[in-house]
Amino acid sequence: MSAISCLNPKAQLARHAAALELNITGARGLAAVMKSNLGPKGTLKMLVTGGGELKLTKDGNVLVHEMQIRHPTASMIAKACTAQNDHTGDGTTSTVLLIGELLKNAENYVGEGVHPHILTEGFSIAHKKALEFLGSLKNKDEVDGELLLEVAKSSVGTKLHGGLADHIAEIVYNAVQTIRQGPQDRNPDLHMIELQQMLLDNAEDTKFIKGLVLDHGGRHPDMPKSLENAYILTCNVSLEFEKTEVNSGFFYKSAEEREKLLQAEREFITRRVHKIIELKKKLCDNLPEGEKKKGFVVINQKGIDPPSLDLFAKEGILALRRAKRRNMERLQLACGGEAVNSVDDLTEESLGYAGTVYEHVVGEDKFTFIEDCKDPKSVTILIKGPYRHIVAQVKDAVHDGIRAVANALRDQTVVPGAGAFEIAAYVYLQNVVDETKGRSKLGIKAYAEALLVIPKTLAQNAGLDTQETIVKLIEAQQEADKNGTPPVGLDLATGEPQDDLSVWDNYVVKRSSLNAMYDIAKNLLEVDEVMQAGMSNLKHQQG
Repeated sequence: MSAISCLNPKAQLARHAAALELNITGARGLAAVMKSNLGPKGTLKMLVTGGGELKLTKDGNVLVHEMQIRHPTASMIAKACTAQNDHTGDGTTSTVLLIGELLKNAENYVGEGVHPHILTEGFSIAHKKALEFLGSLKNKDEVDGELLLEVAKSSVGTKLHGGLADHIAEIVYNAVQTIRQGPQDRNPDLHMIELQQMLLDNAEDTKFIKGLVLDHGGRHPDMPKSLENAYILTCNVSLEFEKTEVNSGFFYKSAEEREKLLQAEREFITRRVHKIIELKKKLCDNLPEGEKKKGFVVINQKGIDPPSLDLFAKEGILALRRAKRRNMERLQLACGGEAVNSVDDLTEESLGYAGTVYEHVVGEDKFTFIEDCKDPKSVTILIKGPYRHIVAQVKDAVHDGIRAVANALRDQTVVPGAGAFEIAAYVYLQNVVDETKGRSKLGIKAYAEALLVIPKTLAQNAGLDTQETIVKLIEAQQEADKNGTPPVGLDLATGEPQDDLSVWDNYVVKRSSLNAMYDIAKNLLEVDEVMQAGMSNLKHQQG
C-alpha cells in the first residue's frame, strides 16, 4: 500500500509502470496533435473558442497556448514550449515532437526491462555531444544581407503558403534592416516595428511603410485629408478645458463672474493654439517662388477641443488628438524632431518631417498614414486581409519572422535547416554509440533516433515515402561526412537530399529545443509515482 494512501485515503495515484505510461501517453498525444503542422507542407488547425470565433493556424505556439490541455504531462510540456517561444520566438512544434519521440523510444527500452536511470545516463552523454556538434555546425560567415532574407523566408515559409510567404519575408527583412541604428547594430529594438491591422483587400496587399500608421484621423471635417512635404509637431499639450489635478470646486457670486472665468480659460487655450499657428505661418506661408508647398500636422497626446480644431482647420492644419502614448516615441524616431510639453519656445528644430501625410477611411475606421520619412528608425507593417482569422494568421507569421531575423542578427550565426542538422547529428551520434561501452549506449541510441522525427515528419507532411527518404538522407550525409561537404537537408519538392537549399534555422532555437527535449524527457522518465493529492484537491474532496 502506498504511503500517500495512509496520509490521504482519497488521493489518486499511479505508480511505476502506470506513472511512466501516463507521462509517455501525454507527451505522445500532444506530439500526435501537432505532428501534421510541421514544415512548409504542414496542414492547418482550426481552433474554435467558446464564443464561436475561429482561428486558423499552423503556429505551434498559438496551438499549445490557446488549446485547453487537461492532461498534466501534456500541460507541463506545453508550458515549457511556450516559455521557449517567448524567449526565442520559434521552435514550439519541433520541441513537442522531439520530446514525444524521445519518450516513445525510451518506452520501448523500459518495456524490455532497461531501468530509466540507465537511459537518462545515455541521454546526458548524447545531449552533451549533440550540443558540441551543433556548435561545430554553426555558419561562420557574417550574417547580413541575403542570408538574413533567407532566414526570414525559412521562418515565414513554415506558417504561410509560397507566394505570400516570400512577400511577407521581404517585408519583415526590410523592417528589421530599417530600424537598425547602423551596420554594427546587432540588437535592434523590435518594439519600433508597429503591427497595424486593416480588414481590407487580401493578405498579399500587406505593406511595409517607412513611417507610421495611426488608427485615427483628423477630428474636423474641414481639415485637409492629404498633405505633402509636411512638418510634424509632436506634442503633449492640453488644448482643451482642463480638470484640476486635485479635487476642487469653483463658486461664483453671479453668472457674469462665471462667464469671465470661462472667457479667461478660453483665451489661455487660444493663446497656445495661436503660437502653433504662428510657427506654421512662418514656415509654410510666403514661401519663395519655385519652392514646394509645405503642410503642417499637429499630433497631440492630450485633447483638442472644438474651438481649437476650428482654428486649426481655418489655417489648413491637420490636427490629431489623443494619440497613443507609445506612438509619441515612435513619431520622433520616424519623423525626427522632438516631442514638446510646451508651446512657448517652438522652433523649426523641434519639428519632424514626412513626405506625405494622408487619411484613409475603411468603413467607420479612420487611419492616418505618415510616410516617406527621411531616415526612419520606427516603421509600420500594415497587415491586410478580408477576414479576422486571415489577418491573425499573417500577424503570427510576421511576429515569428521578425524574431527569426533578430535572432540571426544577434547571434551572428545560423544552422542548416530542412532536417539537415538532425540527420547530421544522427550520423554523428551513431559513431558515439559505437565508441561508448556499457548499457548507457542504449540511451544515446534512443536520443539519436528521436532526432530523426523532424526529417521523418517533414517527409510525411510532404506526401513522401518516410522510410525511403530517411535512408537516402542518411546515406547522403555519410557520403558528405567522408567528402567534408556541408550537411544535407530534405528538398520537399523532389524528395531528394540537397546540401544547398538556402533554408536556415536559428542557432538559439535549436539549442533551446535540444535543452528542453533533454530536461523534460529526463525528468518524466525518472517519475515513478503520480499523485493527485494537492491541497486544492483535498479541499475539494472534503467539501
